[in-house]
Amino acid sequence: MVKRIGGLRRKTRYKFRKESNAKGKISITKYFQSFNNGDRVYFGVESSVQKGMYHPRFMGKSGIVKGKRGRCYEVALNDMGKEKTLVVHPVHLRKA
Repeated sequence: MVKRIGGLRRKTRYKFRKESNAKGKISITKYFQSFNNGDRVYFGVESSVQKGMYHPRFMGKSGIVKGKRGRCYEVALNDMGKEKTLVVHPVHLRKA
């Protein structure tokens, strides 16, 4: 078998980069924000927090919150005609 090169963060140097005015400590309110079922949210990676990070192909897309799993939220989205569910930490989500 071929050995896989790279992982989840491969080729994301510019995609996950922060703006110069956003560097530094993350805000606690963004880390602990809460959502209700049925809320529409946007995906935006907080690159300093690796927990609950989703695959880079979903960057900039939007989904609907379906429930909560631990500290993270289950977010459903439509990807190329298929319904997919992602488990995402709230620091990577933004209300639409």
